[in-house]
Amino acid sequence: MAKGLPLNTKLYEIRWHGRGGQGAVTAAKIVAQAALLKGYQGVTAAPSFGAERRGIPISASTRISSQPVMVISQVETPDAVVVLDHTLLKYPDVLSGLVSGGWLIVNSWQHPRELNIRGDFNIATADATKICRELGLTVGGFPVVNTAMLGAIARTIQIIDLASIEKVIRERFSGDALQTNLAAITRTFEITRPEIIR
Repeated sequence: MAKGLPLNTKLYEIRWHGRGGQGAVTAAKIVAQAALLKGYQGVTAAPSFGAERRGIPISASTRISSQPVMVISQVETPDAVVVLDHTLLKYPDVLSGLVSGGWLIVNSWQHPRELNIRGDFNIATADATKICRELGLTVGGFPVVNTAMLGAIARTIQIIDLASIEKVIRERFSGDALQTNLAAITRTFEITRPEIIR
């Protein structure tokens, strides 16, 4: 088990929103794997429907608990919503059910207050797109921001730590791809702007 943050004792639910090809489903799985490494006994990760198709809005879910999790349906009342493409914020279902005091984590160059989103939840932003372009983390010219946004998650919700995420990345990648993905995560962690509601 990774050392660091204490285990959360309640079920923690994350809903991911992105477009096909951005890696939302993969990111959901990486967070689940990192949670297992951290010592959580119950984790699930699943897409909401079918396979990803490039450019089409998709969603995925991650559940993390200190107890076994028997549910794999789409998360309806997330503790955190992660948005890989800020243009998806125009869809009402993206913020649907986000719990009071929860986190909205958005890939955006804007400061959280500049998003002009109102709700009883906290907001964090990070320009993962810029970082991925700078690092060449693209497919067909499009930035693949999923691993970069893992840094924003580690900085914001703190249910899993950076060390656990990095360990999963080391198991999935090697060589230049490993170093690029680790750099994307670290840089996004550093630039994430959390805005806590008072």
